[in-house]
Amino acid sequence: MVNTQKFISQSIEEIKTAASTEKVVMALSGGVDSSVCAVLAARAIGDRLIPIYIDTGLMRKGETDRIRALFSDIHLQIVEAGDEFLASLKGITDPEAKRKAIGERFIRCFEREAKKQGAKCLLQGTIYPDRIESEGGIKSHHNVGGMPLHMEFSKVIEPLRDLYKDEVRDVAGALGMPKEIQHRMPFPGPGLAVRVLGEVTREKVEVIREANWIVEEELVEEYHPWQCFAALLGLGTGVKGDNRIHGWIVAIRAVNSRDGMTADPINIPFDHLTKIGSRISAEIPSVSRVVYDITAKPPATIEYE
Repeated sequence: MVNTQKFISQSIEEIKTAASTEKVVMALSGGVDSSVCAVLAARAIGDRLIPIYIDTGLMRKGETDRIRALFSDIHLQIVEAGDEFLASLKGITDPEAKRKAIGERFIRCFEREAKKQGAKCLLQGTIYPDRIESEGGIKSHHNVGGMPLHMEFSKVIEPLRDLYKDEVRDVAGALGMPKEIQHRMPFPGPGLAVRVLGEVTREKVEVIREANWIVEEELVEEYHPWQCFAALLGLGTGVKGDNRIHGWIVAIRAVNSRDGMTADPINIPFDHLTKIGSRISAEIPSVSRVVYDITAKPPATIEYE
């Protein structure tokens, strides 16, 4: 395990040295990785840090309002870019291509905002599993393998690049960060785009946003999972009322893990699963079928794409 106090001191010095006298824009998503980066960077370079939250239109229900409230004590800039991200995903069905399109769009947004601020450095919360999975060809994380080759930043600073998720949580605790942030469930950088199989459309995102909300509402407090969510698998037949419908198939995924490198499905009682399935199909009229994913990692990844 990481020596948290030593890591904090070294990271602050690393950020100071890397940034020099430059302004730094940072990608703040509200998860534990980027939040830890924000605290470390604020201690290192003070008001030369420019934290930016980009609303991609692919976020969880109520996420932007939550981020705005959670970070109300810092000068957080919120960039609305939903239309831009959806346009960049139009016609793309391959998971790797989707991740790369999102990674490039993130960088272009940050480049645009950095120009406005006169910043030349980018700080982001890349952690070790992101690098392992990207470099090992498992999947391109938007902040590693999904990043474009050509960027206008003179430097990308990644102080958490050698830490696992549980170690980042330990650092968050040592920094005195709120439990809500320290133990928050991971959410993928590409957002709900990797929970929609095939092409990402506004309709699909709205469906899976609502389904994801139901899954989290039902499971987070009772089971305290490493991660739980809903994914949109495609279309299937169903019956609602007296009518045959062609509706969406939604998968429920709930796993426990230590560091995200391996994961095991949670044994949720069948009556609770049927309750969740009934809620999803009743509250989202276009859903015709709900399934529960029982696959461990490996052979599956935690997310679907």
